[in-house]
Amino acid sequence: MKRSKLILTLFLSFFKIGAFTFGGGYAMLSLLENEFVSKRGWLTKDEFLDMLAIAESTPGPIAINSATFIGYKTAGAIGSALATLGVVLPSFIIIYVISLFLDKFLALTLVANAFRGIQACVVYLIGSVGIKMLKQLEKKPLPLIIMGAVLVCMVAFSLFAVKFSSIVYILVSGVIGIIAFYVSKKGAEEGSK
Repeated sequence: MKRSKLILTLFLSFFKIGAFTFGGGYAMLSLLENEFVSKRGWLTKDEFLDMLAIAESTPGPIAINSATFIGYKTAGAIGSALATLGVVLPSFIIIYVISLFLDKFLALTLVANAFRGIQACVVYLIGSVGIKMLKQLEKKPLPLIIMGAVLVCMVAFSLFAVKFSSIVYILVSGVIGIIAFYVSKKGAEEGSK
């Protein structure tokens, strides 16, 4: 594929995803996986999971981080910039138009009902991505223990109304993963001696 066509396809793909995704970056994940892993083959499943980890653990919205990562991997710095612009532009245009007519827009019963329907769809989109990621999770003890511990903590903290940032879960899990990597690497080096 010619570079100019690749960049245009990248921009239009992210513009389409940005225009038709409601509910933020997490709702967008299933569309990203379908578009760039299943349909186009620009990322493998492992690369997609790595992209999710990077996009989640770096500052900024996950949608923008994902677009920047995929754009850069696919077409370098220009691809990164245009993918990011593509994912942001629809939201900017929609919010700008809504702001011009905000009071009249919010008063419409049709709009209120549409947003209730969209909320149900967002829950499905986020849940489907979670289930796909769970299926792709390595069935090794460490990932399963970390996932179980985080799940238990999240449920317990939600039940007892303890405010705890999801960022802490990500950072602690990342540190545990790094420690486990170095411990297993050291064990392998000692075993080979």
